[in-house]
Amino acid sequence: MKIKEAILGFMREQAYKPMDMQELSKIFDINKEEYKTFKKAIKSMEKEGVIVRNRNDKFGLPERMGLVSGKLQVHSRGYGFLIPDEEERQDVFIPSSFMNGAMNGDKVIAKVLKEDVKGKKCEGEIIRIIDRANKTILGVYEDSKNFGFVVAEDKRIQYDIFIPRQKKGDAKTGDMVIVEITQWPEKKRNPEGEIVDILGKKGEKGIDILAIIKKFALPEEFPDKVEKFAANIEEEISKGEYKRRVDLRDVRMVTIDGEDAKDLDDAVSIERLPNGKYKLGVHIADVTHYVRENNPLDKEALKRATSVYLIDRVIPMLPRKLSNGICSLNPKVDRLTLSCIMTIDGSGKVVDHEIVESVIKTSERMTYTDVTKILRDNDEELIKKYDYLVDDFKAMEELFEILNHKRLQRGAIDFNFEESKIILDELGKPVDIKPYERAVANRIIEEFMLVANETVAEHMFWTKTPFVYRIHEEPNEEKLHHFREFIYNLGYVMKWSNEVHPRALQDILEKVKGKKEETVVSTLLLRSMMQAKYAPQCVGHFGLAARYYCHFTSPIRRYPDLQIHRIIKEFINGGLTEERIKNLTSIVEYSSRQSSEMERIAQEAEREVDDLKKAEYMSERIGEEYEGIISSVTSFGMFVELPNTIEGLVHISDLNGDYFIYDERHLALIGERTKMMYRLGDSVKIKVTKVDIDNREIYFRLTEEDHEDEELEIHDDIKESLKSGIYEEKVMAIETGYHDEVE
Repeated sequence: MKIKEAILGFMREQAYKPMDMQELSKIFDINKEEYKTFKKAIKSMEKEGVIVRNRNDKFGLPERMGLVSGKLQVHSRGYGFLIPDEEERQDVFIPSSFMNGAMNGDKVIAKVLKEDVKGKKCEGEIIRIIDRANKTILGVYEDSKNFGFVVAEDKRIQYDIFIPRQKKGDAKTGDMVIVEITQWPEKKRNPEGEIVDILGKKGEKGIDILAIIKKFALPEEFPDKVEKFAANIEEEISKGEYKRRVDLRDVRMVTIDGEDAKDLDDAVSIERLPNGKYKLGVHIADVTHYVRENNPLDKEALKRATSVYLIDRVIPMLPRKLSNGICSLNPKVDRLTLSCIMTIDGSGKVVDHEIVESVIKTSERMTYTDVTKILRDNDEELIKKYDYLVDDFKAMEELFEILNHKRLQRGAIDFNFEESKIILDELGKPVDIKPYERAVANRIIEEFMLVANETVAEHMFWTKTPFVYRIHEEPNEEKLHHFREFIYNLGYVMKWSNEVHPRALQDILEKVKGKKEETVVSTLLLRSMMQAKYAPQCVGHFGLAARYYCHFTSPIRRYPDLQIHRIIKEFINGGLTEERIKNLTSIVEYSSRQSSEMERIAQEAEREVDDLKKAEYMSERIGEEYEGIISSVTSFGMFVELPNTIEGLVHISDLNGDYFIYDERHLALIGERTKMMYRLGDSVKIKVTKVDIDNREIYFRLTEEDHEDEELEIHDDIKESLKSGIYEEKVMAIETGYHDEVE
């Protein structure tokens, strides 16, 4: 047994009382030669927050000492949450006065001051900072006579950073800078720092997105060592590879992607079989042939864990020689792949499959637009151009319908949210924002990738091999109860006994489809869900109603896919030794954790760039009027979503004609005197009044037409409550919704 595991096991015993280093070394019979290693293990566990040291230098488990270790998430209003390392433990609310110098993202230990009572969150105080997350901070420099300071762009950083005059370099007021922290904050004292990089003047072309890249510490360039390694990769496929792989170059297959895609990592082939079944091939770029374990490419890919897509640029996981070159399944050239070839019957069941190393040559590089025009619009010109592929596309559509029906029948939740497509001009200025169409071709590829992911995950699960799964745990019970109560007030009933099945949730989505409350119900349901992540344990994917699931189809841009390709290839080429299985166990644990963390960072960065450009777009449209739908209601106002997917806030202070009270149960704002009501899903007309680009905030006001309408509908279920006096007026403080705000 490893020493760390032995120490933890000992400390978990009921009789254990905190001991110092010497006492522990005696218990474990550590001699002089072993003491240094033992001490290092204890220090390492303390740094990780697995164990803690009290004031008497004695060690114990945090949970046995009334303490919690984890990562701190700070809200822009100053309070925060400690997200515990123990996943089963509830988050701990940290008031702003109890931060004690901790900053957003820090690994910390908190003392629990109040346990959960009647729905109120557990509350605590930061007592120790284990590891600082913000070694450098992005912000705007402000100069004064004897010193300067940097105002952080990330509003979750609550401090301005003091800059001594000799450490400001050439920075001038208004410069976007990177500051390195030289002295951490303490109670009533701001942090100090030194300017290490000047990006340019705030507002200059390209600085806005560059600032976000720096803020999230996304790597702009590959290290020289990695670029040199990539440059030396042999592009020509060796005769040995052709000989040992399954040759699929004569199989008709295509890639189907967006017009702008350059990293083409999946191709599909299809064949109608004489017995009425379909033979579907999903052929994925064999990135691991070039990215071998622990080579410079692999180490850098694991560090990045994902490609990041920021409207007008991509920060790739792999150098472009691989992502856009030898790994990309470009048309009419030989490429190495890992193929999952499935036989699927008329009910959508995969009755047979094989996973093989292969060599392919794609027939065409198709786009979603062109395939959709062929299938939906019967575009004569395109049908003529791709006449030899048209029947394949029709077979793909047939199989898509079968697979999609099967998935929805078993209860998979199909959210139909419109994503936005942001179009920039040559100066990086947003000129148009519109919903991104999820057409039939997009859905065909999505469905084919889903069935391949499930097939591979189930295949590898039964081999009992260490693996990286994509998991989605059951929804938070408290949030789901809130969702059920809300839809009940809309007239929808959702049943569940001891546990909820995704089928029940999908039924609700089907019932609201096409109705004005569809977006609202879908959004609230999504907020009730857990976040999907990577894990070594196969616990299933709730949203997809899938017992087995992994990410197999995008190794160019996702590290988990690359990692499992490596495992699959080892397994099908002779199996794994016990030693290798033991080694892989720790590898998949780390890569799962690292990939989940980097995925969240990438999503935050992508969302912030989108929010920035949406705010910039609306800043040119002050005074313009639109019609939208109320997408969220809070104690301080309501958010309205426009047809182009942009959201803005109508603050409660801007609602004229009455005082409005927040009804949490019905997610509505109701006038005290007039009983006028604004509720989720209601259509309203708004005028754009203000945009704060720095904070990515857009403000609306209801048009005079809406204000003059004194006869706003009062929904029947609430009308009766109001008459009978059941409705209780209350004003919710913003802090009562702090958990949702942070998430």
